[in-house]
Amino acid sequence: MTLFGTAGIRGPVDETVTPAVALSVGQAAGKPGETFVVGRDGRETGPALAAAMEAGLESAGADVSRLGQVPTPALAFASQGRRGVMLTASHNPPEDNGIKLFVDGIEYDRDAERAVEAAVESPELARWDEWGRSEELEALGGYRDAVTAYVREQFPNLSGREGAVSSAEGSEPLSGLSIAVDCGGGVGALATPQILERLGADVAALNATVDGHFSARESKPTPETLTDLSAFLESGSFDLGIAQDGDADRFVVMGPNGDVIHEDTILAVVAAHYTRSADREDPVVVTTPNASARIDEQVRSAGGRVERVRLGSLHEGIARERKQGDAHTEVVFAAEPWKHIHTSFGGWIDGVASAGVIAALTLEAGDTDALREPVTERPYRKVSVDCPEDSKVSAMETLETTLPDAFPDAEVETEYGVRLEFPDASWVLVRPSGTEPYVRIYAESDDVDELVADARDVVETAIETAD
Repeated sequence: MTLFGTAGIRGPVDETVTPAVALSVGQAAGKPGETFVVGRDGRETGPALAAAMEAGLESAGADVSRLGQVPTPALAFASQGRRGVMLTASHNPPEDNGIKLFVDGIEYDRDAERAVEAAVESPELARWDEWGRSEELEALGGYRDAVTAYVREQFPNLSGREGAVSSAEGSEPLSGLSIAVDCGGGVGALATPQILERLGADVAALNATVDGHFSARESKPTPETLTDLSAFLESGSFDLGIAQDGDADRFVVMGPNGDVIHEDTILAVVAAHYTRSADREDPVVVTTPNASARIDEQVRSAGGRVERVRLGSLHEGIARERKQGDAHTEVVFAAEPWKHIHTSFGGWIDGVASAGVIAALTLEAGDTDALREPVTERPYRKVSVDCPEDSKVSAMETLETTLPDAFPDAEVETEYGVRLEFPDASWVLVRPSGTEPYVRIYAESDDVDELVADARDVVETAIETAD
């Protein structure tokens, strides 16, 4: 049985993430003597799925601490030193839900997920007198405190600058910055505006009531769904805008004119900050094959290096680099577009911490134009080429040879698809979709349309000749 995708279990509640599935996963994941924190986002189906999950965990012998509605990063924070389950479908529509498992603040890796899948087939219940117990636990306040303290520690120069404000509880490094935050009806409304305000920012919060129907806009923040925030920014006098998805693990940044700042530019800026701040000689940033070479440029100029890992597996890439490194190596940051792991804070994807960090970096730079000025932004394209499922393996095997032959000046990586990087930092990645009958082409170049057209010719030939 295959349950887990690249981001836990996710799908419609009447087919994929039913109460029966939640019960079975709880029974498979739970163990006598373990403690699980269980949280949920604001979806209408969350309470019932949480009840089923808790019943499964307790009947397997685990104790449960119920957190209620929290952002996913707050659940991950609370899972440090124990295990955790988050019931969320992240940016999916309201009729979906999902299950993410954590241990000590980190998402389960593939081996742990496969062990749960195997145990679902024949779960072992604890003896009747060894079933676990449950309690309610307030974790949101501690998480807010921790993020606030982290941003203060990261930017002591802002706290000590002329004109900075201090309150009874501590410094306010974001004083003087105005931010419009669109929570999208998600559970980020319970953390992001409050933390930014505690850090001293002047915050205007939009769609900041938790709404399981996502009535104001779709949960996934995109230029198409953020028209209200864009108009609000354009008509006001804000320094930047931030939008989050339903569970606040991902975020989008907009300039004061209401335009979305490219996700790879934001990633590059944050990666460069952490690289410059590193204590060790070999700072490493982990990202994914579809991430721009602008990240490599910024990290290299700051004295670090970039390593890539397959999509959805940042935590595995962090573990790999830590294992392969030595005393001089430090994984300072890990990210894929709009999903950041601040490794000096924790091992989870955290869009709330990202909001605080990018706000501080904007204030440090002066404005969003100055923030992005060091980054070379080339035109970007993503194209899908039709490919039958049974042709993907053969086509990709062919492309490992034919793509490098077609572009002999490029450096080649074939671990996660075929990625070619050119001397001018242009790049193209070809990889099979894990969920749809396509081969994807990602490219970034000053001549991106020509690059995509040339790559597409090679890809279509490989698909046509696939066994």
